[in-house]
Amino acid sequence: MNRGRPRSGHVDEAVVAAVREVLAETGYQGLSIDRVAARAGVGKAGIYRRWRSKAEMVFAAVVHGPRPSPPADSGTLRGDLAALAEHIIALLAAPGARSVLPGLLADVSGDPALAARFAAGFVDFERAVLAEILGRAADRGEIAAADPAFAHALLLGPIFTYLFLVGGDAPAGLADRLAGAVVAALGAKE
Repeated sequence: MNRGRPRSGHVDEAVVAAVREVLAETGYQGLSIDRVAARAGVGKAGIYRRWRSKAEMVFAAVVHGPRPSPPADSGTLRGDLAALAEHIIALLAAPGARSVLPGLLADVSGDPALAARFAAGFVDFERAVLAEILGRAADRGEIAAADPAFAHALLLGPIFTYLFLVGGDAPAGLADRLAGAVVAALGAKE
């Protein structure tokens, strides 16, 4: 049973806009929930009803957005994975995401409770998208059962390497190459 007032879309929009504005002015380290609440014209309680920490708020507002959904069924596992990889690359290569992810991931790695919430709030949803894609492929007979966590790591690892460890851009064709590598790693029939 849901108690209390329903969440306001206006508050969500105001907070997302405020997060982006404050980040542009102060960077990730200078951003605080107090500053975002003041800029958005909302109470801190309204923010904390949505997100329990600065890191979760920033990730949702700048990097991830609302819960992800699987790409349209392309008819092949490789096509579905390539579409998903393109989406991930676009999200992570965006200027806002590139500027906040190093600090945000440092916060997540330094706080086990935050890491657990981050996994439950974002990583699990991403893996559910992969589970659906892998399920479609299994239904088509392309693969046997596959581990979404393994496929998730195979997709994200190279993207993070190119964008954050090497500090460059994702090379042309990366999404398709990653899709091919994941298909091969899963032993899929092409």
